[in-house]
Amino acid sequence: MRLHKNLVSAIANSSREILISGRYADKAIEFILKHNSQWGSRDRRFVAEGIYDIVRNYRLFSTLAQSDTNFWFITGVWLCTKEMEIPAWPEFTHLNRADVLARKERLRNHPAIYESYPDWLWQLAEGELGTEKWTQEAMAMNKQAEVFLRTNMLKTNRAQLMQMFGKLNIATEEVHGLAETIKLTKRENIFKSALFKEGYFEVQDKGSQQISRFLNPQPGQTIVDACAGGGGKTLHLAALMQNKGRIISLDVEEWKLEELKKRARRAGVHNVETRLIENTKTIKNLEAKADRLLLDVPCSGLGVIKRNPDAKWKLSADSIAETKQKQEDIIQRYSAMLKTGGEMVYSTCSILPSENQLQVQKFMAQNSRFSILEEKTILPSEGGDGFYMARILKHEQ
Repeated sequence: MRLHKNLVSAIANSSREILISGRYADKAIEFILKHNSQWGSRDRRFVAEGIYDIVRNYRLFSTLAQSDTNFWFITGVWLCTKEMEIPAWPEFTHLNRADVLARKERLRNHPAIYESYPDWLWQLAEGELGTEKWTQEAMAMNKQAEVFLRTNMLKTNRAQLMQMFGKLNIATEEVHGLAETIKLTKRENIFKSALFKEGYFEVQDKGSQQISRFLNPQPGQTIVDACAGGGGKTLHLAALMQNKGRIISLDVEEWKLEELKKRARRAGVHNVETRLIENTKTIKNLEAKADRLLLDVPCSGLGVIKRNPDAKWKLSADSIAETKQKQEDIIQRYSAMLKTGGEMVYSTCSILPSENQLQVQKFMAQNSRFSILEEKTILPSEGGDGFYMARILKHEQ
């Protein structure tokens, strides 16, 4: 591929915005592509994948570039590792491919640098998971995330959806063991398609899709999705309930609930009620009302680094400690919304036991009316994102 300076410049400048100015990667990429609508699909893919690759491997590439801030040179290092011909541009003076690749090989003996994680995060995860398991997952999370879709079973089924994609020349394949899930075999802009606008599918990782099913929702029940966010799991619950019963979706951010409402209209979901958590009364008013309760709690997001590689550089030991406190508070207070005989799921998109099994064990030790029915951990090395989920029963006193 012949390199064009405007494309390489876009990669270098957007990477700087993300890694120095703290802009979210998806927003930076959306901005640069929107303001260069004349680029063809090949150029757009090159820019987007280049930015993500540099963000994903920032520590490695900046070490090889011997600079944290010279993003032209860091981008040049990236080009060396991709075995692309390095143009004779002033920005790449003194850039030697053979030297870069030789030094990269020597860094294999420094896994935190080679796999591009901060030392503190590498040590934390290694301490919780063990060296072998953490290294396996760290490597898996440095791969590009695949695109999984959830068929909206209120409007169609998987076979029909795959046929409709086929008519648009978009190749898909089934995901074994998950009746609603398909995977794009190649990244495509599917959001402009009529299929998306008419609500036939949602973009949702295959692991995330398992959480709503794990709750075992039934038509006619009252279900509380207590940390609903933008509503991906709420919409899945509605489909599993065949639009029968009642879902109360809660969140502390009103804009997220507004997004949920828009998505629900598109999906043909009409058994959802949204409520903003403004104070403790919101939870108190729902005490013992839920047949099922979903607590998809805030977490470090360490299981979804594959999809959000910039999170590696935004996390801190303090932020994870604060998040664990929130998790403990949520499961203690929000569990009051569950009826006796009801079931709740505590879930995260983290793979750290301290956010998962240990939080549930601590809750159990303090609350004798609850017992674990089943636990499940999904690891990034299995092909998607990483998740933990525990289904918990509330007994009679």
